[in-house]
Amino acid sequence: MLSARSLFQEIVDDDEAYRLFCSIAASGEAQGGWENGRIAALLPASLRDLAPKVARHGADEDKHGRIFQALLRKRGLTPTDVPRATDYTMLLERRGIGLAHDKLRRDEPLGELDVITYLAHSRVTEQRAADQMALLTKHFGDHPEVGRAIRMISNDETNHLAYCHEELLRLAGAGHGRTIQRALHECAHAEIAVYRDVSLAVMEHMGRLLKWPGTKSAALTAGIAAVYGYERLGGWRRMVSLRMPERRNALGGPATSAPEFA
Repeated sequence: MLSARSLFQEIVDDDEAYRLFCSIAASGEAQGGWENGRIAALLPASLRDLAPKVARHGADEDKHGRIFQALLRKRGLTPTDVPRATDYTMLLERRGIGLAHDKLRRDEPLGELDVITYLAHSRVTEQRAADQMALLTKHFGDHPEVGRAIRMISNDETNHLAYCHEELLRLAGAGHGRTIQRALHECAHAEIAVYRDVSLAVMEHMGRLLKWPGTKSAALTAGIAAVYGYERLGGWRRMVSLRMPERRNALGGPATSAPEFA
């Protein structure tokens, strides 16, 4: 029977599939760390109070990248090249979602609209990350090899999502509500399509590594299409709602260090 648990167990049990999974995850987290670091440095004077939280967000993402690298080292594996079709961050940028890397490489202050764009992008993508990590925690939170890492990353993603809700609500209260909703809707509709495409690409690569039969690949393709259909019909709305989180000031303190996985 196909399930999220059985599929991830296959990946964890196979060195090459596990190597690809950790490499994709590490690359995405490293990109997120760089982006947040640059945004923290370029915030406009009117929003400089956000800088410690944005920097903390970036530090957390960097930490996650190091955790996935450490999981590879623990098994005696080295990172592998990440297939372009699985690069979630790059594909979102190509669709004009979030802040372009060209803009972030310049030493020019961002505007308030740029910060709204960043937070809306983070609100949507952190929802995806939090959902995925909650699922992995449910099934593998006690796994002897990856459980500790999954629990730590899941807690951080929940903090990131809470931070996005709180800061967007603060900006909405300052008169940016319509702009925020437009940015959230645009990002969510693009994200569900990118997530579908990346899921299909990851499934294709994993299928080759794990030698899945055609029937299994076809069933997984159908499952990915079903998720996309649900999200297109209305599931995307969970990514654009805003509510004050239970965890207030979730990124108000220093980042925690990456643990050793010796």
